[in-house]
Amino acid sequence: MKPDAVAPALDLPTPESVRDAADRLRGVANRTPVMTSRTLDARCGGVVFLKCENFQRVGAFKFRGAYNAISRLPADARRRGVVTHSSGNHAQGIALAARLLGVPATVVMPEDAPTVKRAATASYGARIVACVAAEREAVSARLVQEEGLTLIHPYDNAHVIAGQGTAAWELLEETGPLDALLTPVGGGGLVSGTALASAALSPTCRVIGVEPALADDASRSWRLGEIVVLPAVPDTLADGLRTRFIGRRNLAVMRRHVADMITVSEAEIQEAWRFALERLKLVVEPSAAVPLAALLGRQVPAEWRRIGVILSGGNVDLSRAFGGRE
Repeated sequence: MKPDAVAPALDLPTPESVRDAADRLRGVANRTPVMTSRTLDARCGGVVFLKCENFQRVGAFKFRGAYNAISRLPADARRRGVVTHSSGNHAQGIALAARLLGVPATVVMPEDAPTVKRAATASYGARIVACVAAEREAVSARLVQEEGLTLIHPYDNAHVIAGQGTAAWELLEETGPLDALLTPVGGGGLVSGTALASAALSPTCRVIGVEPALADDASRSWRLGEIVVLPAVPDTLADGLRTRFIGRRNLAVMRRHVADMITVSEAEIQEAWRFALERLKLVVEPSAAVPLAALLGRQVPAEWRRIGVILSGGNVDLSRAFGGRE
């Protein structure tokens, strides 16, 4: 698939879409803090600004896109309800946003989804439908057909993308222009939204997507210009990035606005996660440590002095992190 060929047929978000989403989310989403660390700066050779979405509602940036998308639905769609498929953070975002807006929500979750994310999703009032991870798209499609629900895709949705971009919008409003801005990449919602925000507020900033080497579908898709589908769900420590393929809208935006894609090893993710916990004193999940791994591994050019990082979330499954001892 050539993204430029399909882009005119898609409802692609724009930088103005992110601005509109920021207005809609004002007073609803948390304006999360931007933190710095002398220790991290010394390791990286520049000044690093950390946008801490681990302090966002539901503990992750996903609330932004979920609320922006559901709030724009017409009244009849709201009455019927929404459905999504997610391993955790988008599930929680949809569940809370739907509750705030009075919309019934159904979430299709893989059977091996982290316990902490499944429990939180249920606590917000969503109906959970469990399935094998590889079948979640098909199960969601069946519920749309049988129950008339509206699918809020985790990443291939223009309003979701625009909502995710509001994290970078806030960061750039606070920091001013940056040389580079790094985000983790799963389905591509955060990196594409970030790229749109940067295009509006810091046009010379290089937006860099970082993903696990074991889940490199986005990197391969971005380089080839067509969607690459991995043969199986990736077995990476970064459970929020276990996607087999990215979305069409995401790829179209990424090809236009993302400067580069980087991959990191499982060992590098583990080291960066430990660094965040022990040295930065920030409770983040492994997925959020992925862009930190690229920085700590010196994969960013030394001449880039002002660097932003979106720390995507903080929903750590303690039973996995500490071998079953909570």
